[in-house]
Amino acid sequence: MLGFIMHAKAPFVPTVLIILAGISACTSTPTPTAPPPQTVSQLRLDDYLGTWYEIGRLPMSFQDKCTHNVTANYSLKDNGKIQILNTCQTKDGQISAHGEAHVFDSSNAKLKVSFLPGFLKKFTFGQADYLVIATTQNHQNYTSALVGTSDRKYLWILSRTPTLDDAIYQNYLAIARQNGFDISNFTSTRQE
Repeated sequence: MLGFIMHAKAPFVPTVLIILAGISACTSTPTPTAPPPQTVSQLRLDDYLGTWYEIGRLPMSFQDKCTHNVTANYSLKDNGKIQILNTCQTKDGQISAHGEAHVFDSSNAKLKVSFLPGFLKKFTFGQADYLVIATTQNHQNYTSALVGTSDRKYLWILSRTPTLDDAIYQNYLAIARQNGFDISNFTSTRQE
């Protein structure tokens, strides 16, 4: 999208303002009347890093083209922030999105995430609150996670493997409902 805009004949400043306004409209902010969803009490960040397979999600516009094989990879940067690489298969091939996150509370379960390009990641208007709501573990390693935004618009079930036991999946949906998420449009993600 940015490449398309850069090739347009519109003046640079109005184009940047349009992009920023669009990005700002897509950010997640908590509603003032409802407290944010509950998170896990403590997240071991080092164990949370690595590759996750998306098992299901609440639909979101920037994933509309994703047909299957959606993954997220989290790695620690030298500056202490978390580098994010999201990839998925589309009918035309693979696409990816690069993001950055930082923890904003002592539990490590609340992350500010931005997928803005380059220096724009520093601005708060493009950041969303991603909350780790629930996890499962095996021998102190995280095996699955339920992650949502504080405004309850977006929700993901993630697993370290391309499949997840249905009992865990159903439990995560119940936890999401208990936390005020409308899961009527929740969809499973195909992993091949």
